Amino acid sequence: MQFRQQALTKLRSPEELDLPVRLARPQGRLVLCVTVAVMAAASVWAVTGSVVSTVSAPAVLTHGEGSYVLQSPAAGQVTAVLAEEGEQLPAGSPVLKVRTADGETVVRTVAAGRITALAAALGQIVVTGADVAAVEKVPDADAPLYATVYLPAENAGSVPADAAVDLTVQTVPAQRYGVLRGHVKSVDRAARSARQIAAFLGDGRLGEQFTKEGRPVAVLVRLDVSPATPSGYRWSSADGPPYTLTSMTLATASIRLADQRPLDWLLP
Repeated sequence: MQFRQQALTKLRSPEELDLPVRLARPQGRLVLCVTVAVMAAASVWAVTGSVVSTVSAPAVLTHGEGSYVLQSPAAGQVTAVLAEEGEQLPAGSPVLKVRTADGETVVRTVAAGRITALAAALGQIVVTGADVAAVEKVPDADAPLYATVYLPAENAGSVPADAAVDLTVQTVPAQRYGVLRGHVKSVDRAARSARQIAAFLGDGRLGEQFTKEGRPVAVLVRLDVSPATPSGYRWSSADGPPYTLTSMTLATASIRLADQRPLDWLLP
């Protein structure tokens, strides 16, 4: 009965037609203005702004011409090891002596370089074509280092010329000494197979490692030089590590890709 009485009272009362209608409270108008301003700013940024993106990939510090694998030209027993790992040798230098059925054969370097690995030991039996050493093609001991980055093929087209590259070197604590700086020198047009990578680096294991997720594209990175640091290269820290870098050191590269407008993400 109480609700019925209230309904009848409401029907008998005149409508408050002379009162102004409040369309929005002041707080609501403030929120609306802020929303419009934010949307306008976002629209301008989408057209005129840019977004920096990077891609990470494994890398190796090398000299520009890469390495080659030295193979035994004949089967036999190794009777002498004439070179040491790390030794710089001119072309045609003796590395091993192998006793064969027809006499003794000397295994010599094909091109000038540094012995990075010896796979044959004194007394070992080798077959024809067996890998006995890896030689890095270094014309002289002062030749500069480069970084060879093995980038997924789908990202290769997005790498601009002279793109900035940061390298986290495995043998250098990044938290203390920072990252190594460099710039892209060249990008290969064709993807590399595991065999091609192994031939360039002189290491079959790295060839398999870098092709686990597909054939990558090799990106050659020129390291930024700095005479003020002990390593001779520029780092994100002031001095970098207090020692020099060696070739065949693994690293992780972060390559800055071409800047994009946010609007491009929405366009087909």
